[in-house]
Amino acid sequence: MARLLFFFFALTVPAFGQKQNTENIFIITLDGYRWQELFTGADPNLIENKDFVKNPEALKQRFWADTPEERREILMPFFWNTIAKKGQLYGNRLHDNKVDCSNTMWFSYPGYNEILCGYADDERVNSNAKNNNPNVTVLEYLNNLPSFKGKVAAFGSWNVFPFIINQERSGLPVNAGFAKATGEKLTDREKFLNALQDEIPGPWGGVRLDAFTHYFALEYLKKHQPNVVYIAYGETDDFAHDGRYDQYLTSAQRTDKYIGDLWE
Repeated sequence: MARLLFFFFALTVPAFGQKQNTENIFIITLDGYRWQELFTGADPNLIENKDFVKNPEALKQRFWADTPEERREILMPFFWNTIAKKGQLYGNRLHDNKVDCSNTMWFSYPGYNEILCGYADDERVNSNAKNNNPNVTVLEYLNNLPSFKGKVAAFGSWNVFPFIINQERSGLPVNAGFAKATGEKLTDREKFLNALQDEIPGPWGGVRLDAFTHYFALEYLKKHQPNVVYIAYGETDDFAHDGRYDQYLTSAQRTDKYIGDLWE
């Protein structure tokens, strides 16, 4: 787990004659997703490589176009047709627009600490071990403010997120790994997801499929209407580690749809 795509979007409700006030914030990460695919779409050096693609011709039919601008829109249509047009993008290294990590580890836990805390801590956060984060994340900080108390939640596919967010100290609800929906009055969909997750084991040990992370988050949003939500999708990284470029692209496109669901 080396590369992280990170972005957030804020939903605002403007009042006439007043500045816009942000009311809801989503912080979203895609583990292992490269800037190359985000800004240029399917990689011409990989899409036909039979070492990483089982059916190159079928994959090209789904994701190929002649220009990078066309390819990236095919791969992530919601991102390029909505977020890119209504927001701000950083990190296109082809235009020397660099977003670099400052930690020296270049793997997951230190990267997530830096994203969520705003600074690197190479001395104390230097492994992927399940150790409670000594640093306070922005999620914990906001949850400690009276105006956000109880209105912050986190969802992740990797089972280390309860430690990255330090659920024990922060008291934040964190549904990650193979955790189930809990609490009173579970919805029918939450009950179904709880049962289905037991029947569809994740192929990567401590990482579940992103569909569970996404739909657990959606049900929580509908029930509790939090103001700040962090969602950490992980499939792109695991398919990349497996050498499955076809599944990596498919997962990226599916996650783009998930983000569109959240927007709606």
